[in-house]
Amino acid sequence: MKKILLEIKLSFGNAQSLYRLMVINIAVFLVFMLLRTIFYLFQVNSGFVGLAAMNLSLPSELSSILTQPWSLITYMFFHQEFFHILFNMLVLYWLGKIFTEYLGNDKLWATYILGGLSGALLYVLAYNIFPAFAMDSGARLMGASAGVIAVMVATATLIPDYTIMLLFFGQVKLKFIAIFSILLYAINIPQGNAGGNIAHIGGALFGFIMIKQLQKGNDMTAWLIKLFSAKGKPRMKVTSRNRTNNSDAAYHSSMRERQEIIDGILDKISQSGYSSLSAEEKEILFKASKNIHKD
Repeated sequence: MKKILLEIKLSFGNAQSLYRLMVINIAVFLVFMLLRTIFYLFQVNSGFVGLAAMNLSLPSELSSILTQPWSLITYMFFHQEFFHILFNMLVLYWLGKIFTEYLGNDKLWATYILGGLSGALLYVLAYNIFPAFAMDSGARLMGASAGVIAVMVATATLIPDYTIMLLFFGQVKLKFIAIFSILLYAINIPQGNAGGNIAHIGGALFGFIMIKQLQKGNDMTAWLIKLFSAKGKPRMKVTSRNRTNNSDAAYHSSMRERQEIIDGILDKISQSGYSSLSAEEKEILFKASKNIHKD
C-alpha cells in the first residue's frame, strides 16, 4: 500500500503542469457534482452545496472579495456545468500542449494563474465602474476560461502562423482563432454572461502582453515561478545508514554513481512523466525514497 501511495504521489508530483491543471479542475468538478447528487438523493438540505459554490466562485463586490480573498484563485478551478468544463479542458489540452513545447511546464501554469487573476481583475473593475452592472450586485464568476484564454492568446502571439485543424474549417492559423475569439467575447458582452466575457478579455490581454514582454527580455511569470520554487529544482539525494569499511574514496565514488542513476531517473520523469519509467527504475526510486532529503 505504501508503495502504491508513493507511486501516486510521484506520478502527480512529476506530471506535466498541463495535466496537473486538468486534474485539479476535473477533481473539483466531480467532487462538487457528487456532493450535489448525494444531497439530492437523500433530500438533505442543500444549503451546504450552495454555500460551497458561493465560497469557491468570485463575487463582483469588493467588500465580499475582502471576506473571501481565496476566491481569486478558487474561481478559476470551479465549474458547475459539464459542457463548461469540457470546453475549457479541451482548449487547455490542445493549446497547452503547443504552449509547453515552446515555453515549458512552469510558464504554462504561471500563465494560467496570472491570466486567471487578470481576468478576475478586469471583471471586478468592470462591475464596479460601468453603470450597466450597477443593478447586478450579486454577480459571481467561475470557470477556467480566463486562464485558458491567456494560454491560447499567449500561444497565438508567440507563434501566430502555427496552424491547427478545426472541424468544418480545416487548417486555421492560431492568430485568426485568437482574434476571432476576442472579438466574439467583446460583442457578446451585452448578450449575456457579461462577466464571463469580460474575464475572457482580461485573460487574453495578459497572454498577449506577457509574450510581448517576454520577447523584449522581461518575464512576467518569473516571480511567480520563483515563489513556488525558491530553492530551485529539488533533487533526491541518496544517503546510507550502514556505511561499510570501504575507503572514503570508494564510498564517495559509489555514492556518486548511485546519485547519477537517481538524477537520470528524475530527469526522465521530468521529460516524459512517471509512467515512462521501467519497473526496475521505479523500484530503484522507491528504495531511494526511503532515505532522502532535498537540497
